[in-house]
Amino acid sequence: MTDVRWLSDDEQRIWRLFMDAVRDFNAHLDRQLRRDSGMPVAYYEILVHLSEAPGRSLRMSQLAELARSSRSRLSHAVAALEKAGYVSRCATDADRRGSVAQLTDAGFGVLEAAAPGHVTEVRKHLFDVLTPEQQQKLGEISGAVQEGLRPICAQARAEDAEDAGDAGAAGGAEDAADAAGDAGGRAGKAAGGAAAREAVTDA
Repeated sequence: MTDVRWLSDDEQRIWRLFMDAVRDFNAHLDRQLRRDSGMPVAYYEILVHLSEAPGRSLRMSQLAELARSSRSRLSHAVAALEKAGYVSRCATDADRRGSVAQLTDAGFGVLEAAAPGHVTEVRKHLFDVLTPEQQQKLGEISGAVQEGLRPICAQARAEDAEDAGDAGAAGGAEDAADAAGDAGGRAGKAAGGAAAREAVTDA
């Protein structure tokens, strides 16, 4: 392509600093949560979104949008949290093909226990290293970047939802056939605190 607006040396430096900072920051938060709370940061964020929703529950489509996640990736994460006893899922009344994820009391308790350590690390490694003026600028910059990406991300989520709908229609018969087996498996599953923690950590 001859019309590419290549980055200048200074732009390249800023771009790489930004990407390295984001990767290092997220990796640190993930390590801290895995070490202290037995869950990756992505699972922690799912619990946060559910805890802030009315009734501590959200449709899976809404949760995917808030978590900036594909439907398939979110389904895997919620399945692990459900296995641990932190989240429950049920079909919606209005649309039997849709489902709602709800934070359980155990999940809320885990979130309450994890939050202080997580917030401490966020404050220590983000806000404490910036002046109030830099914090304000960071908010403005983040908002500008997010606004520029908004239409592209909205289109991607719409396409993901359409693909999920097609897959759900195709697999409806299989889901119905498996429902009884799934219910039996859940009824026979023994839940223990240590086993639940291991299930989330290993996911």
